[in-house]
Amino acid sequence: MPTSMEEALKTDPPCHPRACAIQDCLQRNNYNESRCTDLIDALYDCCSELYKRDGPGANSTCCPKESLLKLKIKQRADEKGSRGAEVHQTRRR
Repeated sequence: MPTSMEEALKTDPPCHPRACAIQDCLQRNNYNESRCTDLIDALYDCCSELYKRDGPGANSTCCPKESLLKLKIKQRADEKGSRGAEVHQTRRR
């Protein structure tokens, strides 16, 4: 995976190495998405930068449409927020 956002955006198609990194991670982890969340976030960051740089007409086979990307980013932020807020305590008997 490219080490910088700039490198990832220069690939053809844009963000492709980040999408491939997700596939590799999923295969290594028996398709357990929770083990690849950082890579998914990295792809979404790359796609977000693509839309900022090239505008709403930007296109990459590796990125969801801009409206869906915004929704997915919001959903992931909400999930992270709710997981962080949960406190589980066990009681001793």
